[in-house]
Amino acid sequence: MRGNGDETSGPDRPSKLTELIDWTEAEQPTARQKGPGPAPDPAPVNELDVTRRQFAMLLGEFRRTAVLVPFDAYGSLWTADQNGVRWICAFSDEEALARFAHAQGDAGREWTYRTVLGARLLDVMVPMLPGPAGVALDAGSEEGMLFPPVKGIVPDSVAVDLGGTE
Repeated sequence: MRGNGDETSGPDRPSKLTELIDWTEAEQPTARQKGPGPAPDPAPVNELDVTRRQFAMLLGEFRRTAVLVPFDAYGSLWTADQNGVRWICAFSDEEALARFAHAQGDAGREWTYRTVLGARLLDVMVPMLPGPAGVALDAGSEEGMLFPPVKGIVPDSVAVDLGGTE
């Protein structure tokens, strides 16, 4: 019998499950290893690597998610300039956009917006802006997140750490 291309176990070949059990038991300390004395130090955790993985997961989620991008009074994407970087303002939902409008003192007007995938903002819209640009998600909130114009976030041609955005 075959399943997913793997042969079932037989007398000559142990199953994959048996191999896994044998492997995990080999990793378990024996009674002699558990004896008195200090426990072995766990493998050191590189905090920078952990943070990079967490950010990569957030970036992946942002790229797959549709966000709200409001338009300004002139019909252009709402952007903000800070320290030489233009930030496209995007919001995770209407409540976040409403909080932003209120904080701007502009809650009285009707805000028009478009729903755009995060990947499209980073890969298409950011390169269309003059100079360095990124995306600010839920600007002004404690849950806000910045996706700056650097390698791995925006196209290499506009990443400031690679000499782009002339």
